[in-house]
Amino acid sequence: MCGIAGYFGKRDIEVSKIKECQMLMKRRGPNHCDYFLSKNTNNLVLIHSRLSIIDLGSGSNQPFKNNIGDAMSFNGEIYNYKEIKKKLARKDIDFKTLGDTEVLFKLIKNMGINSLESCEGMWAFVFYEKENEKIFLSRDRFGEKPLFYFEDSDGIYFGSEPKFIFSLLGRKLPINFSHIKRYLINGYKSIFKEKDTFFDGLKRVEPSSYYEIDKNLVLKKNKYWEPKFDFYNKKLTEFDIVSKSYELLRKSVELRLRSDVPIAFCLSGGVDSVSLISIACREFDYKVHGFSIINEDKRYEELDMINYASKTLKLKHTKKTLQNDNFFTNLKKQICYYDGPVLTISYYAQWRLMKEISGQGYKVSISGTGADEIYTGYYDHHNAFLSYMKRFKKDEYSKCLKDWEDKVKKYIRNPFLRNEKHFMEDINERGHIYLNQNKFKEYLVDEFNEDFYEFKYSDILLRNRMSNEMFNETVPQILHQDDLNSMYYSVENRSPFLDKDLYEFLLQVPTEFLIKNGYGKYILRESVKRIAPPDIINNPRKVGFNMPLENFVNFNEKKTEKMLLEDSPIFEIIDRKKIRNSFSDKLTNSESKFLFNFINAKFFMEAYS
Repeated sequence: MCGIAGYFGKRDIEVSKIKECQMLMKRRGPNHCDYFLSKNTNNLVLIHSRLSIIDLGSGSNQPFKNNIGDAMSFNGEIYNYKEIKKKLARKDIDFKTLGDTEVLFKLIKNMGINSLESCEGMWAFVFYEKENEKIFLSRDRFGEKPLFYFEDSDGIYFGSEPKFIFSLLGRKLPINFSHIKRYLINGYKSIFKEKDTFFDGLKRVEPSSYYEIDKNLVLKKNKYWEPKFDFYNKKLTEFDIVSKSYELLRKSVELRLRSDVPIAFCLSGGVDSVSLISIACREFDYKVHGFSIINEDKRYEELDMINYASKTLKLKHTKKTLQNDNFFTNLKKQICYYDGPVLTISYYAQWRLMKEISGQGYKVSISGTGADEIYTGYYDHHNAFLSYMKRFKKDEYSKCLKDWEDKVKKYIRNPFLRNEKHFMEDINERGHIYLNQNKFKEYLVDEFNEDFYEFKYSDILLRNRMSNEMFNETVPQILHQDDLNSMYYSVENRSPFLDKDLYEFLLQVPTEFLIKNGYGKYILRESVKRIAPPDIINNPRKVGFNMPLENFVNFNEKKTEKMLLEDSPIFEIIDRKKIRNSFSDKLTNSESKFLFNFINAKFFMEAYS
């Protein structure tokens, strides 16, 4: 795990700018920092900071280069590098290091950029091909690792974080006010649907892509992976599905345990993290150290299940209870590192957990990101499933409805989703997602209208919702924050559920197998029930990692009110009097989220305007 930055174009970047950028990159790579320069038709600057995880020796330091002037700066892990290395060795390609960096470099050099399809991992990289005077920018399939770029008149700047680009550019880009409004009104699920970022002109390299930039600075986008939707294998039995799912998840965990440093595990009381930990403990005899955030709010509290999992699996376990001390100071610090708002309060909490993980000497953590989106983990998945069964499996619908009423409905707070016919009455109804959007629009100085929309992946509502969450609405946002929170403390985060083979297999599973007996994530539960704590596997409650804003902010305090209402660029967007009237110590969930967004947008605009 590392930091990358650089430039390709006509400009001569001063060494002082390179050094300044290197200083900003140290959290991403405290173990080694260097840069590579090349002058031809264009000038190339390639900067790298290294967090050593695999092959701790200096041979895997970067930028990685050969003797003919090719070079690469790579952030991430190629988990199946040993298997790829064996295949390349059969072609008489020799290796001098024990790491994945050299494997990726020589794979691209010898087999071409399209060989990325054979890689299982998470990555962002820049590869320079001197002979043809071109560079390639690429990100992994699901977008676990970030890579931004900015096209200026003199060339292209790139980096793992916006601040790296601003440092080399010599200026910050203007704030994108439209994106701020989108975040305020529609919330975190809206901000990766657009190609916009929080800065005008700053763009993201898209996941599962590589961008080719030639010596004329012409940028061409290419896809190396596109999953296929609505190709279901009707021959699969439930036994086949559960067995194969477990086999692939087990393999994914095994690959992600490859490390030359110890690995920590994030532990909640839910099935996702417990499944991964159970596989690590009981299949690979890994000595798991679990880390948990303890939530004192009863709506989100999982302490009993967390303690039960820890005791049953005999884990070394660290629990972190968050205090409300220095909330505003800490949040401002986090926002400055993010180069943007923190998207949800959960990721303020997770940031504090990463501090605990780092403080105990860990450089790698494992989390359950992606399980909800590939296995059906959200309450609206049940509504969509009921709609599917009502339409296509009428004989089974009554039982499915009763299972939902018995096991699920009592936990649902969203008023839309308490109606089992939510999607039957209107298949396009999405009011449960941008909840109270019209109310929050009233706080704006100027009008902003952007209704909910989604992309078309599948003809089946449930599968289409899951795919939108995977690629547009949920996973990109989570990965963005996972990366920033972990890298702030020089920790690499890994997500075993985001595995190509596992994902592609689950896309083939007929929809009627996804939920059963009232249980979302039925396939995952059945896959691990042999080795996982039964009370967690059999718990239908979806808690979600959340914390109320009121745990950290007392809106009745005069000093808090004064600070939140003092002169600020945010009041070019938000009506000061109206926002004052929203302050309360009794907030609904959506109101709490909106005020958290307001505080974040305020601090962000004050820091970057």
